Amino acid sequence: MTDQNKDQKAQAPKTQRINGVRGMNDLLPADAAQWAHLDHVLRDLTRAYGYEFLRTPIVEATAVFQRGIGEVTDIVEKEMYSFEDRLNGEQLTLRPEGTAALVRSVIENNLLYEGPKRLWYTGPMFRHERPQRGRYRQFHQFGVEALGFAGPDIDAEIILMGQRLWDELGLKGVRLEINSLGQADERAKHRAALVNYFEKNKVQLDEDSERRLLSNPLRILDSKNPEMQTLIEGAPKLLDFLGEESLTHFNAVQALLKANNIPCKINPRLVRGLDYYNLTVFEWVTDELGAQGTIAGGGRYDPLIERMGGKAAPACGWAMGMERVLELMSVSGSLPEAQTQCDIFVLHQGGETLTAAMIIAERLRSAGIDVILFCPPDGQSASFKSQMKKADASGAAFAVIIGPDELAKNEAQIKDLRASGEQKAVPLDGVLEAVINALVGASE
Repeated sequence: MTDQNKDQKAQAPKTQRINGVRGMNDLLPADAAQWAHLDHVLRDLTRAYGYEFLRTPIVEATAVFQRGIGEVTDIVEKEMYSFEDRLNGEQLTLRPEGTAALVRSVIENNLLYEGPKRLWYTGPMFRHERPQRGRYRQFHQFGVEALGFAGPDIDAEIILMGQRLWDELGLKGVRLEINSLGQADERAKHRAALVNYFEKNKVQLDEDSERRLLSNPLRILDSKNPEMQTLIEGAPKLLDFLGEESLTHFNAVQALLKANNIPCKINPRLVRGLDYYNLTVFEWVTDELGAQGTIAGGGRYDPLIERMGGKAAPACGWAMGMERVLELMSVSGSLPEAQTQCDIFVLHQGGETLTAAMIIAERLRSAGIDVILFCPPDGQSASFKSQMKKADASGAAFAVIIGPDELAKNEAQIKDLRASGEQKAVPLDGVLEAVINALVGASE
């Protein structure tokens, strides 16, 4: 390289690396098996209870969440990713949760016309929060929603679903807390008592609670400020304002849970963070994840469908953050081991052996066998020794080897990579049968 070329290279601007958005994480291959396991368990769970899948778009009209979640909530006030469509000026939002969007779809597509529906969803959600353990700006949520059912039986059913999920995932230390928010008139009486109580103690309120005092005083009970906990403990309890019908519903839910050996704790401060709830609300909490103790929650939201512009119908459901559940699975030691990449690793020496190896690999795949065909990174042939190291690292049970000597004899070598290390020659047209027999034998 000449001095002039060296100078030009030294002066060339360095291309700046572009990183991902903070709090929005990549799913790397090493973690894919954990997510696949969780997805598999969730699909089996919803099938067992007769719930059908519904998918909504990632982007919705902002009004869906303003009306559905409530404008005086942290999500709408502080956390939503909202923007104006440059083409038509429409106000749009990346969905921060699943229920409001699902209800919009149910109304728009008249899904309740033929009767109640049991539905489930999963997908990415977006909230502009401070990223921390188990809480991210893009996170993934799973939820179940039962629409058109008014009785306490469906409240109990969805809670039983949650408990069955924790059992299936092997989670430890998960506790169920429940409460009842009653009906609108009961909450109005409780609200008046709360406002009166907190106004008398206004000097102890933090800034958020002062703002919520007249707009949404029930949310003050959900404050995590340690300095306010004594004040909150002494606040009027909603359970004391419930009428006979609400109490009957709540007691029936508890009785069904008890009959199914599901322990729960009544938490009178449990109000949930969204405006659409009434009657039963619940959360599953753990002490294993630090400050992020809630792993799932939900309840009944009978007013929401009518509030969103549909014909009034009862509904209830719950949702969980999948990252947080995976974190708890890790703490509980119940994450599955990483899965092997393939059943068979096919080795060759390029040229005609590559052609034969690719034909064999495709034949095996057509039979439902997972195969990795060696492809040299530099496009050049590699020694069988180096290929065998890659075959071993892949987790494959067997290697199929096709070199010039094997091809000349119209054969392939099949080598056991995990148990005996035995290697034997088979005719090329007999590789499929030999591999199937070898895999069956290894699994017995």
